[in-house]
Amino acid sequence: MGHWSLDDINWKVFDPSRATSALVSLAKSACMVEHNGRDYARYLCEVFEDDAEFQQVAHQWAEEEVQHGQALRKWAELADPAFNFNASFKAFTDGYKLPVNVGGSVRGSRSGELIARCVVESGTSTYYTAISEYTDEPVLKSICQHIAADEFRHYKLFYTHLKRYLAKEKLGAFRRFTVALGRITESEDDELAYAFYTAHRDGGKQEPYDRKQYAKRYLAEATRVYRKDHIERLVAMVMKAVGLKPNGRLNRLLGSLAWNVMRWRGGVAQAA
Repeated sequence: MGHWSLDDINWKVFDPSRATSALVSLAKSACMVEHNGRDYARYLCEVFEDDAEFQQVAHQWAEEEVQHGQALRKWAELADPAFNFNASFKAFTDGYKLPVNVGGSVRGSRSGELIARCVVESGTSTYYTAISEYTDEPVLKSICQHIAADEFRHYKLFYTHLKRYLAKEKLGAFRRFTVALGRITESEDDELAYAFYTAHRDGGKQEPYDRKQYAKRYLAEATRVYRKDHIERLVAMVMKAVGLKPNGRLNRLLGSLAWNVMRWRGGVAQAA
């Protein structure tokens, strides 16, 4: 399970005065998404049904994702002893279903699937880096540093297999770009919004789920932790995955554009 465990975290230095409500909300949401890693591995093993090497990678990746969820869960329970993870996670997995038994990648090819994975790992490594640099709560900082390092390693791992499959499938640059763009827009789908919704259960009593409303609530909290250099790094990683130079004028242009869009959308969500 990677090169660290929950025992490597110094839980004794937890400082409740620095566990802000916003960070607790983000940790609750993230722990459920991460804890669901084994379902993602099941899907990936179906897509790569005849690739034993990659299936082994997928299972190892999933166990590390689950470990991330366990660490974030423990921190959230320290920060909010009333947090009922089991009930929230059941509600999450009951209401949000990952595609399985699909007979192939929803991206149209195995190369496309690996590009999508690189996009996700770009986002998560950036996200946890941003949180680790934003928070001054020592335990959360340590957890997010560990997770960010894992997610960056996962990116490199998926990228290695992407190169292997591109040699076979010859996926063109335009198609690679559209797959990446499609996966980026899926960050607006139900997963994060529904995780945020189910993470804030109040004794099982809760208003009906409204995807747009909870997507805005999640966005309002998540966008606070980023700086411009975080977004520029994310853009560079995505550009590399789609076959573009990860530095230079285009990277700076797209990085600035992405940063401005995020600030604007975050500001709108926070105002709402």
